[in-house]
Amino acid sequence: MTAKKYSVLLYSDDQLIRERMRLAIGAQPAADVAIEFVEATDQREVFRILDDRDLDLLVLDGEAAPAGGLGVARQVKDDYPDSPPVLLVIARAADRWLAAYANVEATVLHPLDPMETAATVAGLLRKQDITQP
Repeated sequence: MTAKKYSVLLYSDDQLIRERMRLAIGAQPAADVAIEFVEATDQREVFRILDDRDLDLLVLDGEAAPAGGLGVARQVKDDYPDSPPVLLVIARAADRWLAAYANVEATVLHPLDPMETAATVAGLLRKQDITQP
């Protein structure tokens, strides 16, 4: 079986956090899922990338500054009706209700668990394939 290639945006103002996201997800988080990463360091860059290319998943750092992933997620969902799914990386489990308010599809907690993160990403990407016509 050949792995399908997906385009995944990593958003954080912190290079170390983006690197941790990339390592937790991996280049091939499942046998049937391969990842091409795109990085954004600020909110403006996220929206420029969304306007310029097709993305399959957004992975947003909830602790990014000055624009946190939570606010970026909410704006993406408001401004892009057919937006890709969003995985929000949060620091506190209690923030899951805020993530639900922002209409994100899934959350994972800092520090990232590679098994959980890779499985979540692969599941979101597979689910998107099922729901697209």
